[in-house]
Amino acid sequence: MPQVKIIAKNFMDMVASLTARDLNKLYENPFICEAILRSLPPLAKKYVFQMLYIDGAIPAKTMEEWVLPDGFTKHKVAIDRLVQLRLFSEEKKKETTYRLNSTFQSNLQKHLINGGALPREPMPSGITARLPTLEDLEAYAIGQWECFLLQLISSAQAERPTNFSSSMMKVFQRGLLIQRDKEAPRLTESGFQFLRIYLQFPGVASDILFSGFSASKFLRVPVFDSLAYNLNTLSEIQRSMIKDFADLGLVKLQQGRKESWFIPTKLATNLSMSLTDSSARKEGFVVVETNFRMYAYSTSKLHCEILRLFSKIEYQLPNLIVGAITKESLYNAFENGITAEQIISFLQQNAHPRVADRIPSVPENVCDQIRLWESDLNRVEMTPAHYYEEFPSRDVFEAACDYARDRSGLLWEDSKKMRLVVNAEIHMHMREFLRGQNK
Repeated sequence: MPQVKIIAKNFMDMVASLTARDLNKLYENPFICEAILRSLPPLAKKYVFQMLYIDGAIPAKTMEEWVLPDGFTKHKVAIDRLVQLRLFSEEKKKETTYRLNSTFQSNLQKHLINGGALPREPMPSGITARLPTLEDLEAYAIGQWECFLLQLISSAQAERPTNFSSSMMKVFQRGLLIQRDKEAPRLTESGFQFLRIYLQFPGVASDILFSGFSASKFLRVPVFDSLAYNLNTLSEIQRSMIKDFADLGLVKLQQGRKESWFIPTKLATNLSMSLTDSSARKEGFVVVETNFRMYAYSTSKLHCEILRLFSKIEYQLPNLIVGAITKESLYNAFENGITAEQIISFLQQNAHPRVADRIPSVPENVCDQIRLWESDLNRVEMTPAHYYEEFPSRDVFEAACDYARDRSGLLWEDSKKMRLVVNAEIHMHMREFLRGQNK
């Protein structure tokens, strides 16, 4: 099998990073097989269907004949993805061959033959009459999701009291927030990057954030459409997770007199679909002027808190946020790990339609000044190091320099006075080396 490095940028990358044992356990569930199939690139889906009823292995050269010459790059991407997910096992004997995962193959066959409907009980007429419309469901999902994000970055600004479980908050805060001593938690570079993606592509952002969840636990909650499902069809662990999902806006709970139902929202269905199906871009809302004044046409408190991360908010009207990009506000952002390029990219990608078509959409003097202020902080780079002097002889000194240089740890040397500075990472190794030289 080729050594393909998997970087978990989204939920399906997280699945691909699981062990072979865990993946085979997942593939025992037909609904998971359907979710995986939906996540594949179009060409990879075609290969799965072509090999679904073939028990033997297919030569790699034969598969290359299935695509036109100009489609070889997409062919390689499809094969890599199938190998990453262990849907294909690669066998190298006389020639390279690929075989479809037998567990996935048999369960997907059963799923296609027996139908993909979940075990659903008929809903009482009283519950059916109270089902929300698709518009209400989407509004609920966005409201819950943005309230959660607002709670994540600024609990004081949350629009309403929240009951998110502490364990769930810790899962999402890990990697998105940083806390120093007794200071309040602040957003990290990764956290700001996530919020920037959310404002452009909400479906992709939820996909990325949920890579922090246990893939096997989540995928065992089959939510592929906006139908209502009885909570009694789920296990105790799944029912507990559904309550957390309801807080996040992934599902909406519908309470009856005796039984409860849950309805997956668009955010949940996006998690089991390919990114291209969920990448509807949002309209921008920010206008930046040459005098560093900033106007954001938005009613969202979440938007206000995101802008507050790198600008000074002066006042907020019902549908307008007014602020300014200052040296002090940018320094605070840089200290949290947010980069100048991220801020400029955020402003450009969320530019109001009135200025989005301009070139540039953000004034050049503003972009240049943001980069200059960042470079002011990067003039001096701090590196933990150790200082060595008073060597017994020049031979020992030169041997120590060569030892540190070979390990890329030599930071500075003064051959006349026999002094040197090495990186802290090799300090212990250097001590052992010098002890050996003195014997």
